[in-house]
Amino acid sequence: MQDKLTLMIPGPTPVPETVLKAIGRHPIGHRSGDFQEIVRRTTDQLQWLHQTSGDVLVITGSGTAAMEAGMINTLSRGDRVLCGDNGKFGERWVKVARAYGLDVEVIKAEWGQPLDTEAFRSALEADTAKQIRAVILTHSETSTGVINDLQTICGHVKAHGTALTIADCVTSLGATDVPMDAWGIDVVASGSQKGYMLPPGLSFVAMSDRAWEAYDRSDLPKFYLDLGPYRKTAAKNSNPFTPAVNLYFGLEAALEMMQSEGLEAIFTRHSRHRAAAQAGMKAIGMPLFAAEGHGSPAITAVAPQGIDAELLRKTVKERFDILLAGGQDHLKGKVFRIGHLGFVCDRDVLTAVSAIEATLQSLGLHQGKMGSGVAAAAEALN
Repeated sequence: MQDKLTLMIPGPTPVPETVLKAIGRHPIGHRSGDFQEIVRRTTDQLQWLHQTSGDVLVITGSGTAAMEAGMINTLSRGDRVLCGDNGKFGERWVKVARAYGLDVEVIKAEWGQPLDTEAFRSALEADTAKQIRAVILTHSETSTGVINDLQTICGHVKAHGTALTIADCVTSLGATDVPMDAWGIDVVASGSQKGYMLPPGLSFVAMSDRAWEAYDRSDLPKFYLDLGPYRKTAAKNSNPFTPAVNLYFGLEAALEMMQSEGLEAIFTRHSRHRAAAQAGMKAIGMPLFAAEGHGSPAITAVAPQGIDAELLRKTVKERFDILLAGGQDHLKGKVFRIGHLGFVCDRDVLTAVSAIEATLQSLGLHQGKMGSGVAAAAEALN
């Protein structure tokens, strides 16, 4: 059926009709007083979402742009950094750091396992000369469905006294609690097509006072991603370059929806959907890929045994117009991922679980009693 596609992937995520209508407005001048008012209002809303009194800057770009900006605006060539790597995006930040000439020490965990917080503590405590300038990690590792213990790692970084915490919160912000000021996170990066319930195109970089002090020392090359001009123009409710004006319309509408729901309600909803997706998959004999107790509230990765995950995804899309995410790199064909991030409700999760179960039945691969997955998911939601 035309125009019936349901996105159950970790991004882009479904966009509410209210937000789509806002984006569909006629553009206005990005140097106009009307647009400056939108920037002023959305800045306040972004600080609310990040739970910070500091700067939250908006870049027309992807989440990768936000992370790269956070790194090149706070570090200098040759700086020693610790970089957590337990998935595709941890790998990416290692590559970005090395591309800019940073001295990278990788703290690695097997894909599907969380980063070892004690490994960070040991490395930071051993650095008596205080040469480590930053700890870079992904909070919710989208590729594996694992959420890392950012709070504990932030505590170890704070105890070090010199290093900064630079966190990829692209699929955690708006899905779980990320209190920037309370945890002492120095840089938080995120993107519009995730928990923000927007199309791709905007990224967000939140900077602490310590991050701005590091900015003054940073010598890495930057121009479009130089956050200094963004901060200067943000103080005047503006932007140093031409912003995605219509996405700002949508941003304001989406953040109004989030404020109406409330942070705690948003986090609870995502936790319930994680529980339902996990319960549904376990009930039909589909093992989870993420280590027990470390599943992300944004996405559930499933590792079906003896089943081609790509065939399953393809059949779910053809039969039910539901798009699931596949495995990345060496996990292709071995893992599929159910996104439950952003504008997702109980009905969406139940529908996805039932579609997976029906697909397994049609392929002659269903184990156990038909309907057990939906029943388990419904029970978790209740």
